Amino acid sequence: MTEWTVICRVDDIPVLGSRRVARSSGPDIAVFRNDSGQVFAVLDRCPHKGGPLSQGIVFGTSVACPLHNWTIGLQDGCAKAPDEGCVPKFACKVEAGTVFLDAAELAHHAVDTPVPSTT
Repeated sequence: MTEWTVICRVDDIPVLGSRRVARSSGPDIAVFRNDSGQVFAVLDRCPHKGGPLSQGIVFGTSVACPLHNWTIGLQDGCAKAPDEGCVPKFACKVEAGTVFLDAAELAHHAVDTPVPSTT
């Protein structure tokens, strides 16, 4: 059975914005909210050059990386063509206005993900 960790209230995430979740080990997680009220969670690191996705522009179910404008799908974590690559996604849920992340994923998923090369 999945154990869930409280992250924040859904209202703490701006519409078309994000909230960064720091972890004790591994890269941060970005939790996004779109204009339909859907909430998504992915590693806060673009697969291209490691840009902070949490600082990107959210539209529909995607986010545009602030460094090079790659479009990353928030449902699957994958870059949209013609770009290629994926960022790890995380299970999340919203209940009674509270956002939760899977505790096991929060602790162990993608903790050793290498930083993409900036060259």
